[in-house]
Amino acid sequence: MTRRTLMQMVALTVAVLPLTGCSYNSFVSQEESVKAQWAQVENQLQRRNDLIPNLVETTKGFAQHEEAVYKDIADARSQLLAAKSPDESIAAANRQSSALGRLLAVVENYPQLKSNEQFNRLMDELSGTENRLAVERMRYNDAVRVYNTSRRQFPGNLTAKMFSFKDYPFYEVPAEAKQVPKVNFSKPTP
Repeated sequence: MTRRTLMQMVALTVAVLPLTGCSYNSFVSQEESVKAQWAQVENQLQRRNDLIPNLVETTKGFAQHEEAVYKDIADARSQLLAAKSPDESIAAANRQSSALGRLLAVVENYPQLKSNEQFNRLMDELSGTENRLAVERMRYNDAVRVYNTSRRQFPGNLTAKMFSFKDYPFYEVPAEAKQVPKVNFSKPTP
């Protein structure tokens, strides 16, 4: 290496060094924002988890033969409680959403259940929780987008690599949620 090349590298390093300090602080701030938003998502998932046993018990009184649906809901709930990372929580929450969708399909076949006051109250609470969860997922994804974008842009990508700032996953809609639900208006067979 020539002396001139060496001097150019030193000058470049000195010029980039202040930029990495700024991006480091930005990453710390953005990562904390992602974590705070994830905590809000978990808060709403826990709220939904707390409502589900009551909803299932109310439904069981009317639709006792739907054991597979109740087992799927219980399994998904257990997986969500055991999740240790955002990826695991997202996968478990998506399984839980799918199981709840199947429960709601069962409810369509029991008009007397829909007229039950306890069931209606629980459904209203679940609906409100699902709305809150959708808002918190959106906010989480926004925070992840800002953070992940900063992580990939120059000179932040150098800082991210140097200090091992990791990528965060988006909370994406499961494939099942993209399918049109099947509604059956025929009366259930006794």
